[in-house]
Amino acid sequence: MQDKIAVVVDYLNEVKTRCTFNAAAQAIGITPQALKKQLGKPRPEISWFVSPTSGEPMRYTDNDKHPELYRTRRIITSAKVLTRNLGL
Repeated sequence: MQDKIAVVVDYLNEVKTRCTFNAAAQAIGITPQALKKQLGKPRPEISWFVSPTSGEPMRYTDNDKHPELYRTRRIITSAKVLTRNLGL
């Protein structure tokens, strides 16, 4: 499971695109709460995981956010996108 999480984190950092916790968790095959726990404390490389309602990383200070977090308004909201692009 940790390998799949690392693949998703690496992908989001590469494409510099936000993704909802729900979409990522579903693609990995765990609950959003389990994903949040596995990711650990806030840091820029995981700030791509966001709330589906606000599009923001939850409980992040500006210093914890990736500097390119708002590069695009696009947010991955479907697990299908991740499973297709990453072969999960």
